Amino acid sequence: MECTVSWTGALGTRSGMGFVAETGSGHTIVMDGAPDAAKPENGGQNLAPRPMETVLAGTGGCTAYDVVLILKRGRHNVQGCSVKLTSERAEVDPKVFTKIHMHFTVSGKSLPAAAVERAIAMSHEKYCSASIMLAKTAEITTSFDLVEA
Repeated sequence: MECTVSWTGALGTRSGMGFVAETGSGHTIVMDGAPDAAKPENGGQNLAPRPMETVLAGTGGCTAYDVVLILKRGRHNVQGCSVKLTSERAEVDPKVFTKIHMHFTVSGKSLPAAAVERAIAMSHEKYCSASIMLAKTAEITTSFDLVEA
């Protein structure tokens, strides 16, 4: 797996903190920093997600992928899955994630709650590389709602 991240500045200038990531699979992700009122040249323009937001989003994608796949492999009629991630970060550099809560909303026909709970647990204990990696610095908790579709 590879990725190249290039500084773009702000709107084509070399001030600002915009970046474009080009992934090995041929996709791009645009990122930007938060504006800095004290030193505008050191801040972003809030034109795209922050790099740490993309880490959180990638983790959500990784675990949701696992949950859907595990339920499908168990021949459950899963029809929807979303996960809302909320986090806390350390106050000093490096500002790693210290707490992450993932709340899943899973919908389907006659999905057993035990199967959803098991799929979430399997993702976090065995399959989701991103959440397992982040668990080295963050306390990760989960919850879920089950919706009959």
